[in-house]
Amino acid sequence: MSDAFHIVCPHCQAVNRVPAARLDQGPNCGQCHRPLFASHPAELTQASFARQIERNDIPVLVDFWAPWCGPCKMMAPQFVQAAQLLEPGVRLAKVDTEAEQALGVQYAIRSIPTLALFRGGREIARQAGAMGAQDIVRWVRGQLG
Repeated sequence: MSDAFHIVCPHCQAVNRVPAARLDQGPNCGQCHRPLFASHPAELTQASFARQIERNDIPVLVDFWAPWCGPCKMMAPQFVQAAQLLEPGVRLAKVDTEAEQALGVQYAIRSIPTLALFRGGREIARQAGAMGAQDIVRWVRGQLG
């Protein structure tokens, strides 16, 4: 395993080099000084999506959702709980497909909520439908093996 990871700040999008030994010690961004991990999903936009997916050395789990979607609303607190369980090994993020329609089209999102797991800039797994926190954690860990 590498002795350092590149972690993209969810606040200012700066790429930070974090020693592996410090990853679980609550590191802050070198640019904006805010926490790199807040145990809460990052909100992604068209402008921030590619940087988060391509530049993070850790896997990124994205919840594609919409504010009018009942199952999305039900899953939202479960996704936050999953962030608390998976960080800092996995970055959790959300994309509002209503506000960011181009991302929904680009990733061929046909139903919501849809979870897409990215590693090394590529999508490696996808799961449609609402899930509980433990199911999300189990699914992600199973995909990352």
